[in-house]
Amino acid sequence: MTTMVHEPESQRDVLLDYFLSLDPPEGHRAELIDGEIFVSPPLSNRHDRNNGKIVFQVALKSSTVMEYAPGRGISVPGGMGNRTNMAIPDATFAPRELNVFDNEDSWLEPDGVCMVVEVTSSRPQMDREAKRYGYARAGIPLYLLVDRGEQKTILFGEPDGRDYGQAHQVQFGKGLALPEPFGFELDTAEFA
Repeated sequence: MTTMVHEPESQRDVLLDYFLSLDPPEGHRAELIDGEIFVSPPLSNRHDRNNGKIVFQVALKSSTVMEYAPGRGISVPGGMGNRTNMAIPDATFAPRELNVFDNEDSWLEPDGVCMVVEVTSSRPQMDREAKRYGYARAGIPLYLLVDRGEQKTILFGEPDGRDYGQAHQVQFGKGLALPEPFGFELDTAEFA
């Protein structure tokens, strides 16, 4: 008789497997952030409107032709010893020539993604900190945060593996320069 030795599953593996098996109600988003599962209700019209304003400006003004994915999940490194975060930014941009979104995978790897966007909603602190750190750990070059509570837009850049080394912020109504590969000034006048 042969005895099979099985490695015990770590709590992180069990949590990730459980998370990946979730089937949230239509319109809801499930995210795994630093060892916790968050399920968010459908986004408000104002939230979607702000996101749409960004997408529209990128489509019209970007110096590089961009592809855009709304609410597409990205697998990024977790903090606090957690192996993986499964985050869903409001918008993800990548140069069209890279075909980053040309697959059937449920969750993207961050390779080729040049900017993610979050518009704050029911958990603004998660957008301001935990998600920012995850995107920086993943090496995503730019993170654009539309902070409705603070009435400002912040562009984080130069990820160092822990956080972003630069942050440029403007109050709503002011222009915010997006560097290459975008190369234009984002108009924040209609954010709210």
